[in-house]
Amino acid sequence: MMNPAEFANIAKAEKDLWWYRGMREILFGMLDPVVRERKFRRVLEAGCGTGYMSHVLEERYGWPMYPLDLGWEGLEFGRRYGIQRMVQGDIAALPYASSAFDAVCSLDVIVHFPLGEEDRAMAELTRVLEPGGLFVIRVSALDILHSRHSTFAMERQRFTRDRLLKLAARHGIRTLRVTYANSLLMPVAFTKFRIVEPLFNAAPASGVEPVAPWLDAVLHAPLSMEAAWIAAGRNFPLGQSLVLIGEKN
Repeated sequence: MMNPAEFANIAKAEKDLWWYRGMREILFGMLDPVVRERKFRRVLEAGCGTGYMSHVLEERYGWPMYPLDLGWEGLEFGRRYGIQRMVQGDIAALPYASSAFDAVCSLDVIVHFPLGEEDRAMAELTRVLEPGGLFVIRVSALDILHSRHSTFAMERQRFTRDRLLKLAARHGIRTLRVTYANSLLMPVAFTKFRIVEPLFNAAPASGVEPVAPWLDAVLHAPLSMEAAWIAAGRNFPLGQSLVLIGEKN
């Protein structure tokens, strides 16, 4: 489970902060060509936080979204926003019938499971997905990029491309596309997380906070460039995140 204190930070930032805007653009660049010929009746967002991303996906693609999260703190924000069909539940014990959804989306959630327990969550995510259904997952990447924000948010593991591919395959997901993302800022992230933070030995703290407008624009620009690169069908060999799109066998 994510640190409940982080929900308020996310609620204030997820609409406009550079990271959220850029990562949405990257995700859309991957999804747009895949979903164009598909019809969706029920789409689960497993680990929805405030539900804002479900709202965005519903607006962009017209998907009937079913947002679920374990933390009531995030759901309270979603209810204030008017997000529909929000449910409190555990993604490792989903309160839905098998094959209930024709798409399942889970963004930055299974990293909160202790190492070795990610299979419990994946088993449930794929159980509720119908055969041939679309599977979308994003995870934090590369242990070397674990930060004090990671500790604060209660992130318990990070993935490599190979480990994520094997996890998907174990649970009957045929990968259509996988790539690292948030790649161009890796040198900055490495310097901050492996040199600056250890030097000052600061306590764990949220990294989800507004920055000056000029800095927001500077940080968003590399993500926007990545989104265009990925939308053109190209991948990145390393990055701070991994995005996998597949379908259930």
